[in-house]
Amino acid sequence: MQDLVLPAAALGGENPLPPLRSHQEVHEVRNLAELPADLQANITYGGLRSTLPCLDQDGYDRTLVETTLGSLVLENDFVRAVVLPSLGGRLYSLVHKSTGRELLYRNPVFQPANLALRNAWFAGGVEWNVGSTGHWTGTCSPMHAARVEGPDGTPILRLWELERTRNLVTQLDFWLPADSEFLYVGVRLQNPADHDVPAYWWSNIAVDQSERTRVLVPADQAWRYGYGARLDLVDVSSELTYPTWHDKAVDYFFEPLAGERPWIASIDAEGNGLAQVSTARLRGRKLFVWGEAPGGRRWQEWLAPGLEGPGYAEIQAGLARTQMEHLKLPGATSWQWLEAYGPVSVDADAAHADDWQVARTAGAAALNAVLDGLPAREAEWSTVVDAAPVERVAVGSGWGALELARTGWSVSAGTPFDADTMTDRERAWLPLLDGQLPATDGVPDGTLVGWRELLEKAADNWLVWYHRGVARYYAGDEAGALDAWRESGDNPWALRNIGFVQQDLTAYERALELCPDLVELQVEAIALAIAVDPIRATQYLASAADDPRIQALRVQQALATGDAQRAHELLAEGIQLATVREGANPLTDYWVAAEEALGTGRPVPPEYQFGMSGS
Repeated sequence: MQDLVLPAAALGGENPLPPLRSHQEVHEVRNLAELPADLQANITYGGLRSTLPCLDQDGYDRTLVETTLGSLVLENDFVRAVVLPSLGGRLYSLVHKSTGRELLYRNPVFQPANLALRNAWFAGGVEWNVGSTGHWTGTCSPMHAARVEGPDGTPILRLWELERTRNLVTQLDFWLPADSEFLYVGVRLQNPADHDVPAYWWSNIAVDQSERTRVLVPADQAWRYGYGARLDLVDVSSELTYPTWHDKAVDYFFEPLAGERPWIASIDAEGNGLAQVSTARLRGRKLFVWGEAPGGRRWQEWLAPGLEGPGYAEIQAGLARTQMEHLKLPGATSWQWLEAYGPVSVDADAAHADDWQVARTAGAAALNAVLDGLPAREAEWSTVVDAAPVERVAVGSGWGALELARTGWSVSAGTPFDADTMTDRERAWLPLLDGQLPATDGVPDGTLVGWRELLEKAADNWLVWYHRGVARYYAGDEAGALDAWRESGDNPWALRNIGFVQQDLTAYERALELCPDLVELQVEAIALAIAVDPIRATQYLASAADDPRIQALRVQQALATGDAQRAHELLAEGIQLATVREGANPLTDYWVAAEEALGTGRPVPPEYQFGMSGS
């Protein structure tokens, strides 16, 4: 373990209010009837109702302080790789030593923003996304890490964790053979349950972009998603493949060419850059750009404060053709594949040829050697994929060990969830295995919704009733959930859930009386008050916290009560809403509404422009 010192914002604690519904997914598809049958089926299968048992991570700020992050380094004579086990196993950096080139976009700061399933996400490097459409629940959480002996004596860095919304064991094996310019990453998803589970995987690779950066990929068509709720099949053109030539944020999911091995590369004006290749299971490839309009530029500056130059784009690789899809992973089954990341050099004239087939063919030729070697590399890795760790180097969560205590599932010896990894947080649930869950005066943890049967049989107390309600609601039993929360009694947690589900301001009011200082509770109660009784919201705002989320609600309340001048004054003072959501643009909306009411037409300040469609 080595120290990596970065300017970093504090991640903050988890939000204790359970996410009873999933966050709005920006990738809604409304033209399903126009799509091929298999694509339709995969898009409509496996949607996530909520991220429970995980709680939201929305307590971060935007104050950067020099902070030490633990990192793990793999290095040979050709490349140096840096992995962050405490942040979802992110591949933070990959340096080509002979040229000194950083092959990835390496964010110089750690700044969470609201883009992930649990809210907090940060840009840069290579992120591993498992479980469900979106940035995974573990992207800002620790993973277990250990050293494993490789088949040729090269040490393997293994990371693993339980993805809690799907109960998939996620394994990442990094290794760097002495003679290789490519870092190899073996990925395995284990489904230890006896039933099918929706599976999802996308490796999300951030790369620097410039006016002449081009993305090469073996495809002649792509599914275009431009945040207009449509997937449309388009031909790959020269303009499409240059990230900075796009005004608006857009996704291109490339349609694989029959007979071509999967790869994607980002190259600069001279034809040099990063390539990602894989074995066949990881078939999907994607290009995402923020766009050069004010909204796209603002998002990049928001994610990387102090950003200079043209910013970054993302090239990605996934199990399915698009990120709107889930696939069925059968019970007691594992899927595995091998990825490789390293430098690529393509003849510049060919790489930037107007004829797209010339360009992509040149890219494939430059990668033939590493593609040819992948099957043998995967076969070598398969001999140690179940090998027990030799030395523990980082500890993740104890949730995997807790689930094994409940289920007795058989998981690989290569990804052990030892009982000693459980903390007091996980151990607090162990008595439920014997029919008891002792009540405490503390804040309830995220409900283990998969433990519903045990909760229904447990001895009654307020905490058991509370968790029963959450588990019932997650399972679609709203009436049963409300009954359980009423049985839980006069406590802020059950009252909040009643208020949330029934949009009951009286329940929120009582919850605030019992827990007046919880900002997350204030935000929900005030937002509801503005929607149903804007005048009444004034009394809540009078005693609310000094928090950007509250300031944004003050603007909203001023507009709802017809005080556009007050709304303008609040916005003009400046609001830095750390948790602004991808796909949302509330501060712009408020500014425009105030200006329309006042008849002044002042332009929206650049710092408020987060529009994904170009605004």
